[in-house]
Amino acid sequence: MKIAVIDYGMGNLFSVEQALKRLNADVVITNDAAELNAAAAYVLPGVGAFPDAMKRLAETGLIEFMQTTKKPLLGICLGMQLMFERSEEVTPTEGLHIFQGSVERFQGVSRIPHMGWNELVLTQMPSWLEGKRLPADRYVYFVHSFYATRIDEAQLVGFADYEGVGVPGIVTKDNYTGMQFHPEKSGKFGVFLLRAWLRQVEASVC
Repeated sequence: MKIAVIDYGMGNLFSVEQALKRLNADVVITNDAAELNAAAAYVLPGVGAFPDAMKRLAETGLIEFMQTTKKPLLGICLGMQLMFERSEEVTPTEGLHIFQGSVERFQGVSRIPHMGWNELVLTQMPSWLEGKRLPADRYVYFVHSFYATRIDEAQLVGFADYEGVGVPGIVTKDNYTGMQFHPEKSGKFGVFLLRAWLRQVEASVC
């Protein structure tokens, strides 16, 4: 089962690749259409500014591909943010329009970026977590200055409280999943979530 980590020149590609390999996934880092089409699922990581990321995605010709794929796609950190309708980071920029909502800068908190461990509170169970026994310790690692707002609550799987701000941590819609935190840096619970997502991918190709 091959997982393609989408390479658009911005992202924590190596750490995501290594985390997936430790879970026995066959991983390729690529933006090549043939390699992407051969993969069972995709991971869209990201570190940096939203406008730069959307520009790079446009340059690599991957926007329509990600908007129309029927295979599982997981966005991590900035990768999740790119899947929303728009962002106010640096300059107003249109996103991929997969999830409803706008990405905005934190307001009224004592420290930006939001960086550190927060408990993930689950509001519903997506198909890839159904029937699984979740760990009691559900802390995950965040590092970001912008977060998704005005979201569709039906797409929210879990959130974290940051000084009274409800930060969407996991969102899902059809074959798309977003994680604002870094599962590859989130200890045992992060590994649990990645493994659960990979098992759903494996089930979908059997």
